[in-house]
Amino acid sequence: IGSEVIGGVGGTCVIRGCVPKKILVYGATFRGELEDARNYGWELNEKIDFNWKKLLHKKTEEIVRLNGIYKRLLTNSGVKMHEGEGKIVGPNEVEVTQLDGTKLSYTAKHILIATGSRAQRPPIPGQELGITSDEALSLEELPKRVVIVGGGYIAVEFASIWNGMGVTVDLCFRKELPLRGFDDEMRAVVARNLEARGVNLHPRTSLSEIIKTGDGIKVNTDHGEELIVDVVMFATGRAPNTKRLNLEAVGVELDKTGAVKVDEYSRTNIPSIWAVGDVTNRLNLTPVALMEGTCFAKTVFGGEPSKPDHRDVPCAVFSIPALSVVGLSEEQAIEQANGDILVFTSTFNPMKNTISGR
Repeated sequence: IGSEVIGGVGGTCVIRGCVPKKILVYGATFRGELEDARNYGWELNEKIDFNWKKLLHKKTEEIVRLNGIYKRLLTNSGVKMHEGEGKIVGPNEVEVTQLDGTKLSYTAKHILIATGSRAQRPPIPGQELGITSDEALSLEELPKRVVIVGGGYIAVEFASIWNGMGVTVDLCFRKELPLRGFDDEMRAVVARNLEARGVNLHPRTSLSEIIKTGDGIKVNTDHGEELIVDVVMFATGRAPNTKRLNLEAVGVELDKTGAVKVDEYSRTNIPSIWAVGDVTNRLNLTPVALMEGTCFAKTVFGGEPSKPDHRDVPCAVFSIPALSVVGLSEEQAIEQANGDILVFTSTFNPMKNTISGR
């Protein structure tokens, strides 16, 4: 939860992902709702203030509450928790360095790795001046102008959040459209929505340098543009958390991104060691990690060999307005088809918007 709480149970989703992000999205959505309200007859004062610190405080309260629930669930289920840094020292042995520095050793028939992933920064001069989504969730002050680097869902979501809170947002991404891998028609809709709401899009753009100045942070792009901003946020992908687990020493195979290689049952090349979630870099979504964990439990302890099914997983991008998808994109359908494909598109103006005019 940024600087407020270190650790906690619940994983990336609860601590520094979907949950705090969604709270900020809900907060940002009210800007448009307030605009609509005037056209629905609500006489609002011209000046409406937004209290960033209050929203942050409420967000932190909610995450602390959820952490407590997860801890109680684990305790009531008879799970023993050990806080500290764990590393694998043998096919059946884990060593934990506790917070006070003392070390404990545990042996088990099975070891499950579920350490997730972390945000990464691109290798450009001045990258240490930027932040990632972790810090963005607990900024002391609401910035006046930000540059977001990246075109994935985290970049798009934070562009919507900050724009909704009145921040000037510049979004720089390498492709023609944001959200690579999603349906191209939907990508174009999201880009139009962002622009219509005032986000400055910079397609086919990378940052060449970031420099600290007296006015703030100067950002130079590879197109020769120069932007002066308060915050630069990198949403340039995530890396699996495998570096400090000592996996090479016990022979667990990793791929070139550092992800743990697993078979279709989530088992590594060491028969007693398994891995689920983002650390395997398969389909990095919270419900998918839960499904993989459930299948692991059924396979190993339920006597019911179960493979996680990664097809047709629904997912949502919490841009404003949100995008949700399931199944194949048009591009994937064309690639996989043996015959003709029919594509239907429907657009309409919701009744609420015909009245509000927004």
